[in-house]
Amino acid sequence: MKKTYINSILFAFVLMTILSSCKKALEINPVDTIEQKNALLTSKDVEGALVGAYADLGNRNFFGGRPFLMADFLANTNAIEWFGTYEELTQAINKSLLKTNTFVDNVWASGYTAINDANNVIAAIDKVDAAKKNRVEGEAKFIRGAAYFELVRLFGKAYNDGTPNVNPGVPIVLTPTSTVSESSYVTRASVTAVYNQAITDLIDAEAKLPATNGFFATKSAAAAMLARIYLQMGNYSAAGAAANRVITSGNYHLTNSFLDAFPKMPESGKPAKPGENTTEDIFAMQVTTLTGFNGFNEFYGSSTFGGRGDAVISKDWIDETYSADDDRINAFYDDDDLFTAKYGNQYGNVPVIRLAEMYLIRAESNVRLVPAAPIGGVTPLQDLATVRSRAGLTTTSATLTDILNERKLEFAFEGFSLHDAKRTQTNIGSLPWNSTKLIFPIPQREIDANKNLVQNPDY
Repeated sequence: MKKTYINSILFAFVLMTILSSCKKALEINPVDTIEQKNALLTSKDVEGALVGAYADLGNRNFFGGRPFLMADFLANTNAIEWFGTYEELTQAINKSLLKTNTFVDNVWASGYTAINDANNVIAAIDKVDAAKKNRVEGEAKFIRGAAYFELVRLFGKAYNDGTPNVNPGVPIVLTPTSTVSESSYVTRASVTAVYNQAITDLIDAEAKLPATNGFFATKSAAAAMLARIYLQMGNYSAAGAAANRVITSGNYHLTNSFLDAFPKMPESGKPAKPGENTTEDIFAMQVTTLTGFNGFNEFYGSSTFGGRGDAVISKDWIDETYSADDDRINAFYDDDDLFTAKYGNQYGNVPVIRLAEMYLIRAESNVRLVPAAPIGGVTPLQDLATVRSRAGLTTTSATLTDILNERKLEFAFEGFSLHDAKRTQTNIGSLPWNSTKLIFPIPQREIDANKNLVQNPDY
């Protein structure tokens, strides 16, 4: 088997070993190979590795919340008032990330750890029982495809910025990392190549995953991630079709009220309880009192409810953004300062894709395309009304401006604003939408370790 190496994965493995060991860090000998005794030899081994891949995907430094929060910070102009002491997040708020930013380093390392986990599962797929093989492979490819999309849109230029088949994205590694070899240091693939890899993985995942799969990835989860990717690319026909597949699956339903779509906050003075997935969650990272971590709650939550209370929401922004009759204006709580109630439960699951997003993707796709017959046979006005009616609002028009504004209202503080600004070419304050300051730097640690990696401009 061809052996491929990427420095960040090795770093992540060593770090994980250190963190999980009872020994002191200085007592651990570094290793540069994965021993044969640790190979995946049985179906049970591979299925266990898949569970580990989900755990790494949901790490606080990846789909557990922090990258989404950092994207919000980069896009912030007047909604978030930052009182934190973490210099790395202060850099994000100020649009002045450094190439030594440890939060950025951790996003890279965590993303590639999840990818390597998925690669291990895919490489050993022949060991899986025949009845489970498609599902296991589909889940692993969902994880890998979703991870590549998240990495490329953070560390590479936007798909609509210049020439994506030339612009550097992130390295593509499709085989398990097992040996350090300087000759196999990887380079950054183009933005187009990384998008194509994510799409290939997710198309295969959608074909192989079951319609229902507990809280693990499903056929609709893969389709929903594809809808998100296609929208970012400006491929509206594919985005609308993918969103329509999710909506018409019948497996998901909008919750009765807006806040019901998020984990319930504990009553004051009482311990938080784990929040289960809602009828609206197409995919969410699982958090319990023993495992997992809600990276949103860490900074968006007040200290009373398990967070640090560092990211306060501006009352002026709330009043200027939401109308008095919009139920979403009530999705904030007062704990000396104002905080978003979406993450008031420190053990609440981290929502990654909600059904409301699919309605708005289908609506936007139909508005932009103006097809002879709308995708799904539903007009943009109907889709927009579906989302707005839950918030107690009427809908009289469904222009592109209406739909984009609805995304702002519906997905505030969920990590959407930066990527929406880029794809719609909307400037962020005084910064142009394609400013290099709105792209993560390649971690200097990776540049130092791999001479084939090139840094992003202006870092």
